Amino acid sequence: MIAARRVFDNPWISVIDHQVVHPDGSAGEYGVVRYKNRAIGVLPIDEEGFTWLVGQHRFPLDRYSWELPEGGGPLNEEPVAAARRELEEETGLVAETWLPLAEADLSNSVSDEAAVCFLACDLKPGRAAPEGSEQLALRRLGFSALLEEVLAGKIRDSLTVIMAFTAFARALKGRLPQRISKVLLK
Repeated sequence: MIAARRVFDNPWISVIDHQVVHPDGSAGEYGVVRYKNRAIGVLPIDEEGFTWLVGQHRFPLDRYSWELPEGGGPLNEEPVAAARRELEEETGLVAETWLPLAEADLSNSVSDEAAVCFLACDLKPGRAAPEGSEQLALRRLGFSALLEEVLAGKIRDSLTVIMAFTAFARALKGRLPQRISKVLLK
């Protein structure tokens, strides 16, 4: 890297323009989006094998999206604390049991956005409190129906795809508690 300058900044992201030297020795430019929060995802599963999807319009894509509960957590906050908050805010559910599910770099060719995802079980009613910028709809469906919607391309949200396939693969390989694997694989 030869030089870097911030070309955009808001409470969520900064865009940094880098002057670089490519591996072949030629001069180049590389823009990087630096995130100020960590992406957080939650796969809530009840004792019957059902989960909850959150529906909302996604401004960057200008389309409606069904996805598992997700949001952002400050980088200095424990990811599971952010996950607890997001689950309750978006669905009105609280979970007694939290299992780490996946970590991912979401778009590492242009950003440093990192995600941490959890599987949440032993669900109880809480109190939904969506942010003022969110108009959310909820949908309860079986885990196998979630997998079918992902496979059919009806659900394209990256965190939802990651969480659904990771949970399914872990259940198949016996890498989740047996009671959870049992409801995911029915």
